[in-house]
Formats: sequence, structure tokens, C-alpha cells
Amino acid sequence: MRIIAGTFRSRTLEAPAGLATRPTSDRLRETLFNVLASRVAGAHFLDLYAGSGAVGLEALSRGASQVDFVERAEPAVRVLRGNLARLGVTAGFRIHGAGVGAVLRGLKPAFDVMFLDPPYDAAGEYAATLGLLGGALLGLLAESAVVIAEHRRKERLEDKYGALQRTRLLEQGDAALSFYAVRTIEVGDL
Repeated sequence: MRIIAGTFRSRTLEAPAGLATRPTSDRLRETLFNVLASRVAGAHFLDLYAGSGAVGLEALSRGASQVDFVERAEPAVRVLRGNLARLGVTAGFRIHGAGVGAVLRGLKPAFDVMFLDPPYDAAGEYAATLGLLGGALLGLLAESAVVIAEHRRKERLEDKYGALQRTRLLEQGDAALSFYAVRTIEVGDL
């Protein structure tokens, strides 16, 4: 694994050993950040189920002003801290070593970009997290925020989670990226 572009371009990253954490591939991260290109510089970025931190570190490399990493698995948190240290990153980030639901309920700022990549075998995490973000925790999203979920290509996520509406679906290999934004409420929705 390596950083694709920006300040830390071509620097390598470590990944946790074993199969419990599945890092986002370099190719899929490149696709993701090509789509997000104009949104990253200066953004407040939330990397949920962060694992090694590859996605959030890519955001920092490309100019995100703040990245919050959320990861509860201690081996992954150790690798994430090691990746930050190897890159010499000492500011502009926070690590939350707890479950996603608990962390989300405690966050205050409005995020511009949220990325979630739960373990593929934890399919219920998609609905739970996207449901919170599209409902009770909608206030965590900045006005024109985007929420991206990485998932198995064969696993179809819902088109809507509360106020979140899927705006784009990109498929690459066995993986897919579903992009969500806050939908405009129509008169008929009231």
C-alpha cells in the first residue's frame, strides 16, 4: 500500500496482519480521490472503520485540514499510529479508539467528507451507520457534504437512508463505492 498523490506521494503504508482488516486498494483509493478531487483541500474528513488509515492519510496528503480516524481494533490502531509516525504527521488528525456509533454520537463538528468501510462480514454496520448519518446525526454533515461507503460489488446498499440519497455508484473489481448526499426535501415528502 502506498499514498497515491499529494505531500506524501509514493510513501508506503503498513496494514494490520491477518484478515480482520481489509485495506482499501491503491487503485480504488485513486478512483475515490479522483472523484473527490475538488472537495479534499481544506476539508474536515471522517474516516470510519479506518483500519490502517490509508483513506484518511490520503486525504491528509491531498490537503484535508483535519481527519478524524475511527477504529476500535487495537492492532489496527497501533498500525495507524505507526503510519502517522512514519509519515511525520503530528497535527491535523484525531484518533477515536472506540465503536463507530458511540464516536459519532460524541462528535460535534460538521464534516465535509465521510468515508466508511466496515468489515465486509459486518453488513449490518452499513445500515446502522448510514441510518444514523441520514437521521438522528444529520447535523454532523456540512451543507454540501458527501458520504461514501465502500462495499462488496455484489452487496447492494439502499438508495436512501433517511435524508441521505445515493448520487453515484462506482464499481471496480469486487468492490464498489456508493456516494450519498443530503437530498432536497420535496413538498410531497412532508
